[in-house]
Formats: sequence, C-alpha cells, structure tokens
Amino acid sequence: MPWQELSPVNLRMRFVTEWETDCWSMTDLCAEYGVSRKTGYKWLERYEAGGPAGLHDQSRRPAHSPQATEPDLVDELVRLRARHPTWGARKLLKRAQKKQPTGAWPSRSTVCDLLKARGLVRSRPRRRGRPPGAAPLAAITHPNEVWTTDFKGHFRTRDGLYCYPLTLRDGFSRFVLRCDALLTTGYEATRPCFERAFVEYGLPDRIRSDNGGPFASTGFAGLSRLSVWWIRLGILPERIKPGHPEQNGSHEQFHHVLKAETARPPAANAAAQQRRFNPFRTEYNEERPHEALDDGVPADVYQSSHRALPTRLPPLEYPGHWDVRAVSVMGQISWHNRLVFVSEALAGERIALEEVDDGLWTLYYATVALGRLNELERRVYPLPR
Repeated sequence: MPWQELSPVNLRMRFVTEWETDCWSMTDLCAEYGVSRKTGYKWLERYEAGGPAGLHDQSRRPAHSPQATEPDLVDELVRLRARHPTWGARKLLKRAQKKQPTGAWPSRSTVCDLLKARGLVRSRPRRRGRPPGAAPLAAITHPNEVWTTDFKGHFRTRDGLYCYPLTLRDGFSRFVLRCDALLTTGYEATRPCFERAFVEYGLPDRIRSDNGGPFASTGFAGLSRLSVWWIRLGILPERIKPGHPEQNGSHEQFHHVLKAETARPPAANAAAQQRRFNPFRTEYNEERPHEALDDGVPADVYQSSHRALPTRLPPLEYPGHWDVRAVSVMGQISWHNRLVFVSEALAGERIALEEVDDGLWTLYYATVALGRLNELERRVYPLPR
C-alpha cells in the first residue's frame, strides 16, 4: 500500500479520534504525536467548539490592534478624499489635523495604505526619466517678483464651443490671481483679465509665460501687443525656453489639478465653466495645503503688490543723448531718410536708440533693450545672449 502523508487537519482529527477511544492518557497520546499537553487540550477544545472545521489552521492576526487608527478618523480621511479626489495623503492629513488637532492621526504611509485598501487610490504607470533640459530660471524669492501665466489646454464645453482657460498665479506663493474661461486667446479678450488682476493686486516685477500668443510672437524680440503693454507698465516679460515647459513646471502641475477638478466632464458652457473655476480658485488659495509652502496655503503667504496700476500711463522718458523715433502703424521707423522695420507690436510707440559702436545702435523700449541696429545694413538684429 503506498505511503499517504497526512495533512495537519487529518493528523489532528486522528488525535481526537484516538483520545475518544479512552485507550490513551493525555501524556502518552501527546508523546505519541510529538506535541505538548497544552497543544493537545487546545485541539480538543477547538474540536468541541467547531467540530472538524475547528481543527483547520487559524489566523494568528490579533482581533484588535492597539495601534490601529480609530474608525472615526479613518471615516474623516475617506470623506476628505471623496471631496478632494486629487489630494494625496499628505494634504489630507494636513487638512484633517487642522480640523481635529487632538486626534491620533496616523502616518502618511498608513493613510496611503488605508486609501488603497478602500480602492481610493489608482496605481499609475511609472514615468520614464526625462532627459536633461534647459537650465531652470532664477529662483523666486518673494511675492509679486514673478507672476506666471498660461492657457490650460482648450476643450469643448457641452454646447460645442471651445473654452480657453487663462490662468495667472503668483510664482512665490502659488496664489491663483485669475482663472478665466475665455472663448478666444486674442489680445482683446486677455488684456481685460490682466487689467482686473493689476487693479486688484497691483503690478508684479515680471510675468513669466511661454512663447505663444498673446504673450509673445514670432516677430522681432518676440514682442506682442500684450507684452508691449506690460513693458509700458514697468513689467518685464520673462519667457521660458521653447520646448521646455518644465521651466514653468509649477504652473503646469497646477493645470493638471485644475483640469481634474473642474473640467472632467466639462460644464454646459463657458459661463457654467466659470462657475466651477471660482470656488476651485477659492479652495486652492485658502484650503489646499502646498508642500512648497511647508503645507501652508497660498492665501497665508501672498501679499498684494505696493505698485498700483496707474490711471494714466506716464510719458516715456529717455536719456537726452539717445535718438528717439516714433514707430509707424506699419512697425517702421525713419532712419537717415530710409524706413527700417522694427515691429508691428510697437506701432504708435516711441523707441530710442543708443550708439554703442561706430554704426551700431541699441534699440530700447522704455528700459528694455530690444535689439541692435546695423546702420550700414539698415537692419535690426537680436542682441547677443
């Protein structure tokens, strides 16, 4: 007869069966099976309580863990996650601790495990490493030093029309200054948005953008009507390197959050979409913790600029030894009885030229150096970088 190996359950069942024959003492029976008397009695108790099923292996996990998170705290975290599905464990903890400072809140990793166990976190594919790109721009050290702006990728609202969300933030505090649902990206539509921001918050030192319209153009010095207006107000346009959105990475990340929380699915029309943007902006500024702010909120860090929007633009003043020229509606200046094209974005403005070498002149608009005029060639070239 072939040898048959007994399973642990069958072995325990045989132990119980032989004990019930009354032919064994507990000491001898346990010695025969190679177990302690304590184990033998335990098998008998489990058999009496649950029959053969009681002899199966049982979990050693404790019925209650003294270090387990209290159920009401777990419920609060789950509720916050349902309200803010894009918030991670760190932000949820910060918000929950602010609401219940005395609660025995778990660690960040425990919150991650709790969310995963309840199906509230989706695993994401691992991103490939990004190749080295352009060097980052200078660090921002205080509010209103640099504002960042961009259009979040356009999308159709349910009425079939395209919506172009224009966003404007303070680069230091992450404070969202504007979030406007526009129907076009033209100068006429965007300038009022910036004007309202300047009226409410004052003027920044610089505005950082990409190289697309209406912030910039493919023309001379990348000037656009909007950037010329900024310069006129004493704001320096600052552009990221083409093809390197990571230079404005914080703003790009903000757009991911904006899209996830307000545009999936899109609203019925642009007005309805704006009604989604407004409470989102308030929550982002006043409630959402930011790691870059040591888990503070932007509203606690941002302060309005001391530079107010002037009611009237003061006249441009240039040093007396500079040669001042008016730019025609065609974007040209008259130079030695010949026309030299500069930029249509400067039409109606006055620029100045400073001679820096024999036959070489640097062009200025306000305090911004735009390019260099070669007197012999009657052409304007970009400044060397």
